[in-house]
Amino acid sequence: MKLLLDENLSRRLVPFPQENYPESSQVALLGMEQASDVEVWRYAGEHGYVLVAQDADFYDLSLTWGVPPPVLWLRCGNAAKFLILQLLLECSAEIQAAFESGATCVELRP
Repeated sequence: MKLLLDENLSRRLVPFPQENYPESSQVALLGMEQASDVEVWRYAGEHGYVLVAQDADFYDLSLTWGVPPPVLWLRCGNAAKFLILQLLLECSAEIQAAFESGATCVELRP
């Protein structure tokens, strides 16, 4: 499973979870800094990403358009990069199991 981090999540996170989430990236690293949520949504779906965001925008799109892409909604507020990385790594098995069982959105809380 590969993740696409929303532009509000630091691009500096990308190298660290590669063992658990190979080929993951961040919106700005793909040259999509000015892309709309819909453009990011379409790109993620076409390229097999799970969208990762801290706000409800992509969750709302999933309710309207379904999947792909699935959404990983980080419900941790404006958390430090370390906390976000810790959540992604410690919960990787649960995240993958949820998406494999058909979940379209997984909410992750500290």
